[in-house]
Amino acid sequence: MLSLSSTELNYLVFRYLHESGFTHSAYAFGFEAGIDKSSIDGNVVPPGALVTFLQKGLQFLELEADLSSNSDAEMEEDLSFLQPLDLITKDAYQLQKMVREKKDRMNATANERNASKEESGRENGREVEEERRDKEKEEEEDGDDKLEKDREQEIGKVEEKTHEEDCNLMEKLEPEENETSGGVEPMDITPISTSLPFEIPSRDLTVLEGHTSEVFACAWSPSGSLLASGSGDSTARIWTIADGSCGSSMQNEPANVAVLKHFKGRANEKSKDVTTLDWNGDGTLLATGSYDGQARIWSKDGELKTTLTRHKGPIFSLKWNKKGDYLLSGSVDKTAIVWDIKSGEWKQQFEFHSAPTLDVDWRNNISFATCSTDTLIHVCKVGENQPVKTFSGHQGEVNAIKWDPTGTLLASCSDDYTAKIWSTKQDKYLHDLKEHVKEIYTIRWSPTGPGTNNPNQQLVLASASFDSTIKLWDVEQGRLLYSFDGHRDPVYSVAFSPDGEYLASGSMDKCMHIWSVKEGKIVKTYTGNGGIFEVCWNKEGDKVAACFANNIVCVMDFRM
Repeated sequence: MLSLSSTELNYLVFRYLHESGFTHSAYAFGFEAGIDKSSIDGNVVPPGALVTFLQKGLQFLELEADLSSNSDAEMEEDLSFLQPLDLITKDAYQLQKMVREKKDRMNATANERNASKEESGRENGREVEEERRDKEKEEEEDGDDKLEKDREQEIGKVEEKTHEEDCNLMEKLEPEENETSGGVEPMDITPISTSLPFEIPSRDLTVLEGHTSEVFACAWSPSGSLLASGSGDSTARIWTIADGSCGSSMQNEPANVAVLKHFKGRANEKSKDVTTLDWNGDGTLLATGSYDGQARIWSKDGELKTTLTRHKGPIFSLKWNKKGDYLLSGSVDKTAIVWDIKSGEWKQQFEFHSAPTLDVDWRNNISFATCSTDTLIHVCKVGENQPVKTFSGHQGEVNAIKWDPTGTLLASCSDDYTAKIWSTKQDKYLHDLKEHVKEIYTIRWSPTGPGTNNPNQQLVLASASFDSTIKLWDVEQGRLLYSFDGHRDPVYSVAFSPDGEYLASGSMDKCMHIWSVKEGKIVKTYTGNGGIFEVCWNKEGDKVAACFANNIVCVMDFRM
């Protein structure tokens, strides 16, 4: 009887979550299941292994029922002809053929032994019977071959149809109706053809290669042409991006890139994934957070300055305060830590959540907020031993939190399909934004309104969801402005251009779209070869970077 150990099953579940883009769930599950301590070599486990295993299980059950209908004993006998590798590499039709051939060979051998004991006069009859059996076998094989060819042709038709559908960039886009308030109605967005000029051409694209696993995070330096990326290959990289247009160039290590290794010697599978990164305000230092629970601080040249060790679980979020003297980290170990950069030591650990801390964000230089899978949001202050404010109202995990540019309003998004806007002046949320129909993964404030470089423009909030849409919200009235419906799979990242006029979005459908905030439509798009985990703009607003699940980072010129 074949068996699957709990360790092997846990690894397959971990890989499924990881490959499907459920990053938080994958890290939390991997940490609790001790995946980093597993002896399983992840390099030999193919992508989609869990799904394949389940599909094979269903085929196996079907095969089990088809092969023998007489008794359990005969069924067990049929299954004894198969090996574990056969179940993984062959479908039910091929397995049926294998069993029949092996049974025929076994029966033929048994018949030959029995025939030797029979009278010589029955030899002719045995030969006739064998000829008849061989003929039936050949006819059966021909039938199986024809069936297999028919199945292959049918699969080819389905794949061709799927390919044709994927090549159509978008279906007609329709904004969601605002049922609860009046004012400006969401703008109609017209269908777009892939032949139109908004497709970003290869001459405006630079592909950065070097990572050997998914690239989860990317961030431009606020002071120069440096782009940082963090990957599941246990490294971060700092790329020097040449001024001017990108061109159809390929940048490979070691030229123009510093490799920031998060391990010494051989890296243990998944133990040192770079999960998050953030530049300080003047772009001189880069902080990285890792699955091993350590935060590291690097120079802009890639030199390791400090390793910060106190967390007991993967770090999901890492943020510098504006002044640059404190670094804030949030971890699966349920805590947040403020680190004193000058001393290289932890200043204070905040242990207020009852479940993993998913995101952290500074309000000012000494006050910040944290959110967790426990559905709560805490506002904390350096030096205080209790939260100065706690927001409760979400019914699911709170995935992300962001203070507005003035530090007055706090936005949050959750697995309960809602985003909410909070004020420290009251306990209940100011607005409950309910238009999404699946989990909301992330949110971003526009760099507009009071306290920004664009004070005369309206402040808006963008939310990105697993329902494949991005929604823009009027934060004063709490109403929907636009619903951007151009993606076909979960949207993991959104980023506003520095002038607030454009919004970039990245999705598991492998597409990056750039939207006009004013017109509510796509103005540029790029389709890669892997899901997109994060998008970001450089400080000038003329380049957009995106990091992909197929191990690459792309930098695209943006000109209107």
